[in-house]
Amino acid sequence: MKSFRKELWFNVPGRRGFVNITRDVEACLKESGVTEGLCLVNAMHITASVFINDDESGLHHDYEVWLEKLAPHEPVSGYRHNVGEDNVDAHMKRQIMGREVVVAITEGRLDFGTWERIFYGEFDGRRKKRVLVKIIGE
Repeated sequence: MKSFRKELWFNVPGRRGFVNITRDVEACLKESGVTEGLCLVNAMHITASVFINDDESGLHHDYEVWLEKLAPHEPVSGYRHNVGEDNVDAHMKRQIMGREVVVAITEGRLDFGTWERIFYGEFDGRRKKRVLVKIIGE
C-alpha cells in the first residue's frame, strides 16, 4: 500500500471566502501514483473548513448569508471567547461546515458525484493557513 502526504497553503485576503481546491487535490492524487484508495482532505486550522458541494456562486452567497445568521460576527462583545480576539463566529462556522472530507479513488480519479467539488472554507482569513491531503491505497 502507498501513502502520500502533502500540505496545501492558502491565504484568503478577506475575512471569509470559499476556494475550489479540487484541481489542487487532483494534482496531489496524480503525484501520489495511487489508483485505488482513499483521499482525506482536512483543514489544519480551527477557523477553516473543507467541504464538498457544487461550485455555484449563488450557493456560495447563500452559505455566507446562512452562516452569518447562525453565527454572526457582530457584536463581538456578545461572545465569551472573544477576549482579545474577535473570531468566535469563525470557530462556530467551521463547526457547521466541517473539518474534512474523504473521497474514494477509483481508476486514478476522485470518485465524485456529478457536481461535487472540494472547497476550502475560510472564516477568519487574512493570514496563511494549511490543508492536509493524505492519500492511501494502491
